[in-house]
Amino acid sequence: MVRAVAFWCAVLTALAVAMPASAHGPTRKKYAETIEINAPADKVWATIGNFADWSWHPAVEKTEATGNAVDATRVLTLKGGGIIKEKLTKRDDAKRTLSYEITDVDVKVLPVNQYSSIITVTEDGGKSKVEWKAAYYRGFMQNDPPPELNEEAAQKAVSGVYKSGLEALKTKLESGG
Repeated sequence: MVRAVAFWCAVLTALAVAMPASAHGPTRKKYAETIEINAPADKVWATIGNFADWSWHPAVEKTEATGNAVDATRVLTLKGGGIIKEKLTKRDDAKRTLSYEITDVDVKVLPVNQYSSIITVTEDGGKSKVEWKAAYYRGFMQNDPPPELNEEAAQKAVSGVYKSGLEALKTKLESGG
């Protein structure tokens, strides 16, 4: 009996190792964008660290927020339509860093799921470095996503949001805004 059990365990193990991997759903992706801004870090942080006001981002028409403390929520109304709901999950003013997550978004507006983000501002010789990082899944959580909800669409959308936002922030702060 012991030999039969050992034999079948060996056979099943060999089959599991030999079987080809089957298709799986999405994998968590990461994206980061960095920009240098010719302004002191405290000035940059005063703008980008204000979770309750993201009027500096060119895609945002209106920000409605419950504050700037951890667990604060905000609703971003986008120009051209669309709403993104977010929650502030971590904040450290001394380190000039904040983390937030999207709690609700239509994938037609931003083709991502389970999105979280970290923004950090560091001093760099009188200038500032802003790093904006994200982790997310594509918009379609099952196998075989349609093109508008696949990894490439998610990457393109996140990249566009980050690049346009950081460029607008740079322009605003370097022009005295």
